[in-house]
Amino acid sequence: GHNSLNCCPVVHVRGLCEAVVEADLIDALEKFGPICYVMMMPFKRQALVEFSAVESADRCVSCGAKEPVYIAGQQAYFNYSTSKRITRPTNADNPNSGNKVLLLSIQNPLYPITTDVLYTVCNPIGSVLRIVIFKRNGIQAMVEFESVQCAQKAKAALNGADIYAGCCTLKIEYARPTRLNVIKNDNESWDYTKPYLVRRDRGKGRQRQAILGEHPSSYSDNGYGPPCPLLPLPGNSRYKLTSVDVPDMVSYPLPQSSSSYSGHAPSSVAMVSGLHPSKMNCTRIFNLFCLYGNIEKVKFMKSVPGTALVEMGDEYAVDRAITHLNSIKVFGKRLNVCVSKQHAVIPSQVFELEDGSSSYKDFAMTRNNRFSSAGQASKNIIQPPSAVLHYYNVPPCISQDHLLRLCTEHDVPGFVKFKMFDAKPSSKTISGLLEFDSKTEAVEVLTVLNHYQIRIPNGSNPYTLKLCFSTSSHL
Repeated sequence: GHNSLNCCPVVHVRGLCEAVVEADLIDALEKFGPICYVMMMPFKRQALVEFSAVESADRCVSCGAKEPVYIAGQQAYFNYSTSKRITRPTNADNPNSGNKVLLLSIQNPLYPITTDVLYTVCNPIGSVLRIVIFKRNGIQAMVEFESVQCAQKAKAALNGADIYAGCCTLKIEYARPTRLNVIKNDNESWDYTKPYLVRRDRGKGRQRQAILGEHPSSYSDNGYGPPCPLLPLPGNSRYKLTSVDVPDMVSYPLPQSSSSYSGHAPSSVAMVSGLHPSKMNCTRIFNLFCLYGNIEKVKFMKSVPGTALVEMGDEYAVDRAITHLNSIKVFGKRLNVCVSKQHAVIPSQVFELEDGSSSYKDFAMTRNNRFSSAGQASKNIIQPPSAVLHYYNVPPCISQDHLLRLCTEHDVPGFVKFKMFDAKPSSKTISGLLEFDSKTEAVEVLTVLNHYQIRIPNGSNPYTLKLCFSTSSHL
């Protein structure tokens, strides 16, 4: 058989859903044989599973090829990994060791993740010394605990939990570094052993509900309903916490910070500069920014060429737009996205842009806003721009060729790979993925073709093509 070819007990698993944690993989795959280590690859929807025996890995790969194997309700795909053994964090083989530094990956970050938020979530479980947040690959953070035991407890308690209902899901693994170095105390990094690193303005801070209710508490007056505690988790959940382990996590306030996230007064208006003079207009700004929050109004500034104000649903939407869109390239020009000092967009000095469209547009009533209710908001995939676009709401009669022709007609790059998801028989629309040569190309296509009206022969209403960035980095 093929056993002689494969001497590797490590299997590479693909096609996992966002919410999968190590325990799901073990539940689904231990029938093939004992598993000695699992490593999640956050944001890629992939994992490595190391079996004790090569034969178990063989069974997993060959069975997975013959009949579907489901992990957390979604079919997964298997092949052999190139590594003979998963590199573990320092001495992770010894169950009593591990690392006191955890790596947290935050999926679907609908609300800002700050040191305050993470401290509030982690510190009740085990004493937190330092936190560093970084935004290279989605939103990730390292949290250093006082001891390995604290870190183990926090990992067991919080892995797979949502910080806010239905979003900001935590994926936790042991980090490589064994100690964090923090230079200053702010929203992105904090050393709780050195309070003197900053004098915090303990001014009129907004208090926020802790793990952490429906949403940050300033949302509760938007008709999103009262905050509710998410932990302790229900008894039937896999994260069984005894009341001894977890203090009451419901109502203590967060450490107060200055008036808002990132130190400037909260404003729901973003200012965008570096816009291409003939290719960017209000609608195209809407097409790109609507991935990160509702858009109320867009206005190009007469006095400052290539600059526009974008009024969004709230300050969190502006924060997500800055996190994901600042300094990306659109039509060969680098965008700069920051918080505007203006608190609203007023339609004064309306003029005609180079393409003949109006410099001001009100989008408050458009059906294309994607965050109009909590239920709708939680379905959005909030991702930084990537080379793969997720398309949906497309009529079933539309083929790959139709979509390629659409790119050509609009003078934007064509995709290099195409995938259609299997639709439910009852579904009136189809969805799938389009991979482009680069992130920059995908950004242009989304900016131009998002919300394109697809008319179908003798169909009464056109279908609105919906695009967003996918969590897959490639097909």
